Amino acid sequence: MWKNFFNSRKNIIFTGIFIGISAAYLQKLGNPPNMGICVACMLRDIAGALGLHRAEVAQYIRPEIIGFILGSLLAALIFKEFKPRAGSAPLVRFVLGFLSMVGALVFLGCPWRTLLRLAGGDGNALFGLAGLIVGIWIGIFFIKSGYNLGRNQRTHQLVGWIMPVIMLGIFLLLIFQPHLSSGAVFFSSKGPGAQHAPIFISLIIAIAIGFLAQRTRFCTVAAVRDAILIKDTYLLTGVVSLLLAALVSNLTLKQFHPGFQGQPIAHNSQLWNFGGMVLAGLAFTLAGGCPGRQLFLSGEGDADAAIFVLGMVVGAGFAHNFATASSPKGPGLWGPASVITGLIVCFIIGFSMSDLGKKQMGDKK
Repeated sequence: MWKNFFNSRKNIIFTGIFIGISAAYLQKLGNPPNMGICVACMLRDIAGALGLHRAEVAQYIRPEIIGFILGSLLAALIFKEFKPRAGSAPLVRFVLGFLSMVGALVFLGCPWRTLLRLAGGDGNALFGLAGLIVGIWIGIFFIKSGYNLGRNQRTHQLVGWIMPVIMLGIFLLLIFQPHLSSGAVFFSSKGPGAQHAPIFISLIIAIAIGFLAQRTRFCTVAAVRDAILIKDTYLLTGVVSLLLAALVSNLTLKQFHPGFQGQPIAHNSQLWNFGGMVLAGLAFTLAGGCPGRQLFLSGEGDADAAIFVLGMVVGAGFAHNFATASSPKGPGLWGPASVITGLIVCFIIGFSMSDLGKKQMGDKK
């Protein structure tokens, strides 16, 4: 009975509303503007806190990421869906996670932040949303051509617990904030990394989101994919609910500032706003879900999703260390080249792992 309750359309709508309101509220409590929740940005900040990059304005252990995984874990345990599994092209998933982060940081946001930027009045996000849809559409072309990463298999219980335990360890670093001889753990004293809501409020809200999203299968990328591929709007209603709830919340909290110029943590180089999200959308589609969904899957024991998330973390470090990430001034020095290269790699993956590519290479699997 409870499984059917959570899978009903009204509950995916409730989940979207809850995420939209929560994002606006977390912004009000101190998270960066139009970034109440952004999986890509928050993973980027965690990468910085751990010393994987040294961008001083993007270093903080975001408890929201930890909460998403723990909330999903809690739901999976309660509803007996904690099923440790692995083995579905993990290295390819790592590369896709890496490339999705590169694209997201050229745009400056994940699919959730794309919607939240729109809800805050940032017109530049329209180009990001268009790019996301195009990237998903290209991914659908490969899916129709037989693309798949193979099946994962049930594995040892310990494997499913690795990601939640890692999150608990990172949470301890946030609470105790040790200062090691290397300088770690790093915390920003200015910029977006220094802006954050109270730790335990963020954690509790994120646990609730993780719980709801695991039960309803909330995913922005799958919402667009399903609407185009099989004409199913179940997930899409949740995504639209998120956008509308965040918009109403921002209007109520006086956080809605329409325009293209001077938007927070954004740039107006529209070609690369579009291009960055084409790359991200394609990588997310080839991997089977948006970054939020990958976190929720890792919480229920999916080691392949965890590998994707780790790819994103490494990609964040690379993006800032090698000048591919954007800033409010525009794309980084190597941002455009990284998007083009990433698209080429994604096309190679999509082609080689589709039926057409397998025939060309004589792969019978």
